[in-house]
Amino acid sequence: MALGEFDLTAVCRLNNQFGAETSVLTEAAMRQLMGMSFYAAGVVGGSSSDPDAMLIALDQAAPYDNPNFEFFRGRHERFVYIDRLITAHHAQRRGLGRRLYEDLFDRARTAGQSIVGCEVNVDPPNPGSDAFHERMGFVEVGRSRLKGGKVVRYLEFCLS
Repeated sequence: MALGEFDLTAVCRLNNQFGAETSVLTEAAMRQLMGMSFYAAGVVGGSSSDPDAMLIALDQAAPYDNPNFEFFRGRHERFVYIDRLITAHHAQRRGLGRRLYEDLFDRARTAGQSIVGCEVNVDPPNPGSDAFHERMGFVEVGRSRLKGGKVVRYLEFCLS
């Protein structure tokens, strides 16, 4: 389901529970990010109408000022960058992230994309995300220390 079909307050609440792993966003910033996205979707895994998982990805045309996005822009003319995949604690290990990734991969292939990239924190560590991306077939293509001291690994998945 398109992320814009969910209540924006609920989307921000889910996002901001994982602010250390992604970044905290106001409703205005979330609306702006969703507006420039190539893909913004959420899924409901339980009885609530709020999203239990969400994914926001941008393609090379996005006017996104972000060092992780710029890493992929420097490597590829065309790509899809996963800015955030978030699954609520109560909904983890139910396949929701995989379902969103597979839908994104289908959409990216249809658009003629061949590379999907993302970053995962090394410091602070995010072992759950590391394991998930390894299972999905992503490979490390670089690392960076960001402003504020966070260290990330850049990962890519080849769609072809």
